Amino acid sequence: MRPYATNSPQAAGRIVAIALLADGHLCKAEIDVLDRLEIHRQLGLARSELHAVVHGFCEDLLATAQGGWADACRVDTATLYGLLAEVDEPALRRQVLELCVAVVDGDGHLADGESMLLAAAMTHWGLSHEDRRAPAAT
Repeated sequence: MRPYATNSPQAAGRIVAIALLADGHLCKAEIDVLDRLEIHRQLGLARSELHAVVHGFCEDLLATAQGGWADACRVDTATLYGLLAEVDEPALRRQVLELCVAVVDGDGHLADGESMLLAAAMTHWGLSHEDRRAPAAT
């Protein structure tokens, strides 16, 4: 996987990209959430920059794939935790988690891969359901 600076908009955007692909495919309803919520703007990216991050993530997945596309969408635990470690600011972690929840809720179905991603992020980042609702520190 290509490296991004810790807490950069690209590192945060890649976590959202993982959420987009966690169920094994890009769903129009989930992509629509990106635009409707202007997730690119919330992360400090131009729309085209977020799309480039998603595209780059897909390229990285395919470059390391050992099977079909559905298998390529699965990120091993060590890699996932490495990518999650690129976001270490508590407020940014909560924001990214909320954006991921919004994306995976976009199609009205929580797939196993999506559930596993959200649980892994919460565990790795030490967040609880109450933390998700807490306002960001100012």
